[in-house]
Amino acid sequence: MIAMELVQAAWSHATPTLDMIADAVLAAPDPKGNIATNDILTFFATKISPILLAILGVIFIGRASKGEVSKVLTSSAIAIIGVAFIVGAGALLLVGENLIDIMFE
Repeated sequence: MIAMELVQAAWSHATPTLDMIADAVLAAPDPKGNIATNDILTFFATKISPILLAILGVIFIGRASKGEVSKVLTSSAIAIIGVAFIVGAGALLLVGENLIDIMFE
């Protein structure tokens, strides 16, 4: 019940942002160069990630208050491993870009 309310609250806050992004993408002219992936990564890192982590935190606190501490610890470990994979993917992006620059200079 609490999770559904949290998802509904997050959705109501995310919808205007997604509408703004859709309007910007549809109104933009055809790209002739590179896509600004740094801006996209910055957007996800500053806007989306904190919201998702807050939702996870509230769910974990709700479970812990019900006495399901072992489930909370398991879920927390899985979330931390997931975040580590995301950070690793970002690091690979940077390392891969540098390797390509070195190889094709």
